[in-house]
Amino acid sequence: MSSTVPIAGSNITAPTPQNTPLNHAPIATGLSRPTVPDITEDKEEDNDDDEDAAALHAQALAMVQGKLAGLIGRSSGYLESLPVEVKLSVEGLKGIQVKYQELQNQYKRECLELDKKYLALQKPLYERREAIINGSEKPTPEEIAAGEQQSQKDDEDYTPLAKDDKVPSAIPEFWLTALRNHIGLAEIITERDEAALKHLIDIRLSYLNGDEKEYENKPGFKITFVFSPNEFFENEILEKSYLYQDEVGYSGDFVYYKAIGTEIKWKEDKDLTKEYEIKKQRNKNTNRTRLVRKARPTESFFNFFNPPIPPSEEDLESGKYDEDELDDMEEKFQVDYQIGEDLKEKIIPRAIDYFTGKALEYEAMDEDEDDDYDDIDDEDDDGQFDDDSESEVELAPRRRGPPKGRGGAPANAANVNPEECKQQ
Repeated sequence: MSSTVPIAGSNITAPTPQNTPLNHAPIATGLSRPTVPDITEDKEEDNDDDEDAAALHAQALAMVQGKLAGLIGRSSGYLESLPVEVKLSVEGLKGIQVKYQELQNQYKRECLELDKKYLALQKPLYERREAIINGSEKPTPEEIAAGEQQSQKDDEDYTPLAKDDKVPSAIPEFWLTALRNHIGLAEIITERDEAALKHLIDIRLSYLNGDEKEYENKPGFKITFVFSPNEFFENEILEKSYLYQDEVGYSGDFVYYKAIGTEIKWKEDKDLTKEYEIKKQRNKNTNRTRLVRKARPTESFFNFFNPPIPPSEEDLESGKYDEDELDDMEEKFQVDYQIGEDLKEKIIPRAIDYFTGKALEYEAMDEDEDDDYDDIDDEDDDGQFDDDSESEVELAPRRRGPPKGRGGAPANAANVNPEECKQQ
């Protein structure tokens, strides 16, 4: 797995003897506790008092958080007070950590080479899958028997298919259905996109060598989408490449550097990433009118091939972007990289499971585990947890479920559930 790089460096660090303040924060200094209003029979006055108390409490909480935020990351003076011989031991531990990091870099690179090795071994299977999907070859009796055996394991009520002289044919809209059965991708595939994605005949994975100039000599991977001739664009192949940084991150995983997508050569009036509207304009001098067609960006799966561009170091240092803009960029990067990871780790190797809907059962199991936990109200946690706004843990954005009647179903049967898919 890989992790994303925060756009802007953060000064927030975990409390340690080095940065924990020696004195407690002056939480109550200069603050008065909200008083409890007297109970009266006048409901309107009671409500006003409650609102005033809530507002005062919010102001007090904001002041406390502001003061605590100023203490985060400051040295408590603990390390500075240690004897020189102890400081030398601390520096020695840092040196050991450097050696560990070097081994971790070597380990991850060897893992990447192992991934490349097994992808090469899997290539004949992927080629065989492509041939069966597109109908250029038919499955052997042994392949069919192995598939039916797996179906019986998945479903005790499965009935083997009748064996006759019928010749298995191509599977229409295979990849469109598989993509629509992925919860995240179901959100970004529009109805307009479906007509183009019906021409998708294969999705392939390859790894970068790490010495290609066009990819800045970075390691990484590439997702290749192969299309049959269609009315929307001239490209037969659309690619999305994800580049890693040279060294692994603090967590020991590869860290994404950036993504590069193919420029789509849209045919006239067929750009699915734009919507066109016709406006009437009047000339102020001649009073004549004319019709003007304007294009505006719109949501589309094919925006995937135009990834967000990370800000440069110069822009970050100059303060060109504010915190909200940087947060918005980082969220877009996380979503983009997560889609790439899911294509690499889930959809490509388990395409048949996404086509039939079997993969949805496992994603549903993950959601059920989340349901085992209840939210804790701030008033009930008795101060055991910090406010979310000051949390040091960065949570990956949680994607919503698919639109109603769309995700988790074949493209041509919006209301088919996973159980029914297994019978097809």
